[in-house]
Amino acid sequence: MIVSAADAGQRLDRWLARHLPDRSRVRLQALIEAGRVTVSGQPRKAAYRVRAGERVAVELPPPEVQELRPEALPLEVIYEDDAVMVVNKPAGMVVHPGAGQATGTLAAAVLARAPETATVGGQRRPGIVHRLDKGTSGLLLIARTRLAYDSLVSQLAARTVSRRYLAVVYGVPARSEGVIDAPIGRHPRDRVRMAVRPVGQGKRAVTRYRVLERFPAVPAAYLEVRLETGRTHQIRVHLAAQGHPVLGDGVYRPRSVPLPDADPQGLALHAAELGFVHPVTGKRITLAVSLPQRMERLLSHLRDIQKPVRA
Repeated sequence: MIVSAADAGQRLDRWLARHLPDRSRVRLQALIEAGRVTVSGQPRKAAYRVRAGERVAVELPPPEVQELRPEALPLEVIYEDDAVMVVNKPAGMVVHPGAGQATGTLAAAVLARAPETATVGGQRRPGIVHRLDKGTSGLLLIARTRLAYDSLVSQLAARTVSRRYLAVVYGVPARSEGVIDAPIGRHPRDRVRMAVRPVGQGKRAVTRYRVLERFPAVPAAYLEVRLETGRTHQIRVHLAAQGHPVLGDGVYRPRSVPLPDADPQGLALHAAELGFVHPVTGKRITLAVSLPQRMERLLSHLRDIQKPVRA
């Protein structure tokens, strides 16, 4: 990973925490103390101030192979039958196990509620058809049988699964609605992040947005967002590339964008509506959930600051 000019002067441990968000600060500090973190080839202390152009390398120990175990965690089930389950994931809950998060995942909760999903999909993501970021709340689709899984994955590939999100972003888009059609791929210098890439260096990604409310005094805006494709961090990357990062996004928010004075308690991003064809009955199912209280409080705060201008 290469230190950008914008990041110059940050403490090494804080810089790593921002660029390796899936790992805890304590774990990163332990790696630094063990000499597993080098800056331009030299081990450095946690308090070292990084400089522009320096190359930071992290030697990560091989991950432990862990069997996913069911955990009887609370799940808000919105829809359920013998083939399909749809849950309303809270912000802060990781979907499936990964580095630094072995327990307390939605996958473990699904396995406890529907043990048959153990043989559906990947070993550590039982029946989970798509994913939501840890800080994002909302509807998540789960298949309970192999037949249902194959059907729903095919629908995702064919772009017939509809997904509507609600987001609060920094800044006010100049247009009331728009389409962002820009390829997304791995960041060229930071492999844990995604980025808008030149044509041919990323996968096509299409995001549609519509402004619901404007708060120019903040400035901020409340958006409805619809996905036509499903790339990793697509909404966050696309909106940040337009100069309107999602509030609460410490990964894709440029340092030049000030933090809001209200904490969205996660990403100000919510998967509010999900539509798909039932893999057994063939009927179209559309489900919706209301905004979580954390985002309602955020919008209430913004409305108190300034009466919104309706789009």
